[in-house]
Amino acid sequence: MASDNKSPKNPARRGLLKIIGGGVIFAATGAGAFLATRDPASARQPWNNAGQNGNDPRRRALSFAILAPNPHNRQPWLIDLVDNDQIVLYADPERHLPVTDPFDRQITIGLGAFIETLAIAASRDGYRAEVNEFPEGSGLPLLDARPVAHIRMIKDPAIEVEPLFTQILNRRSTKQAYSDKMVPDGAVISLERGARYGSRIFVSNRADRVERLRRIGLEALRVEYVTPRTLGESIDLMRIGKSEILANPDGISIGGAFFDSLALFGQLNRDEMRDPDSFAWKTGLDSVLEPLETGTAYGWLVTDGNSRTDQINAGRDYVRFNLKATELGIAVHPNSQALQEYVEMEKLFSAIHQELEVESPARVQMFVRMGYADAGLPSPRWPLASRIRKG
Repeated sequence: MASDNKSPKNPARRGLLKIIGGGVIFAATGAGAFLATRDPASARQPWNNAGQNGNDPRRRALSFAILAPNPHNRQPWLIDLVDNDQIVLYADPERHLPVTDPFDRQITIGLGAFIETLAIAASRDGYRAEVNEFPEGSGLPLLDARPVAHIRMIKDPAIEVEPLFTQILNRRSTKQAYSDKMVPDGAVISLERGARYGSRIFVSNRADRVERLRRIGLEALRVEYVTPRTLGESIDLMRIGKSEILANPDGISIGGAFFDSLALFGQLNRDEMRDPDSFAWKTGLDSVLEPLETGTAYGWLVTDGNSRTDQINAGRDYVRFNLKATELGIAVHPNSQALQEYVEMEKLFSAIHQELEVESPARVQMFVRMGYADAGLPSPRWPLASRIRKG
């Protein structure tokens, strides 16, 4: 098993680590003054601004909600502020993932994570978030222009600050290689008890099962990478270098001096990434698979059905799981490619449900690699004001 100290074989591979995935990446090469100038720090400013949004408790809670985990960092939320105490949440029609998420299941889970992060943050100011999901009905097979939720902020003198609130700014989806440190049984028990909205959470640190799950996760990511249209969806969402990240602080951010240099000299471009005969494609495949060889546990979240409400609740329970893992010092990396619904993934979709002993109509909604690693920097975010349409 690889460890955090395992070095890639060459600087290009080190630099190309994690072409597919979220989060800003900084290469070891080209450090110093130039690296400092290429850091898109202002794209991470919403993490610093959280909670500093005037006297409106809705805006303060929303400033934390926009930091919620979501697929490909699409940040698929749009917000209307209504009257003095209400929030109307919509799915942004420009932020779907039509190839890898053809039924908006992952996008809906991300919106559930947003709702729960908002509810947790609201408790800090003594408010309860009353959530009415899909008040005008839910869009199937795709989300549509109808609201995802009406949320009313209710002042409640009896409410206590949610303990997980303190972890919102520390939470990450940690994508690099993990150490060989074992996830202890006590943490497994604590994490499995964390669901609040009807999901069932499971964690395994048993070596034989971890290895079987690792093989499924690796193969699923390989399928996503070698399938031109699914790889193409990720490539289209890449933000390569500081300028692109600052212009579009969403999607898959590839930043730092090394990547800016490659792009400047034409060594890192989207056409090369799409070409299976190119150095960039081949190195990228090795680099995205390598971290998945590490980690000492897997977690998964199951719902009894797969309705839009089930998906929202899965997102709410998932963010609680992620925050609790953060509290315990455990890194989490979504590895849910095998759960995606396109034809090339059908065999692995069946394989992971069989391995996890989940039969229809129940559904595995999230599957994550777990272990120990440095948290790293948070991913870029659009400012809250850019997500508010009205109010």
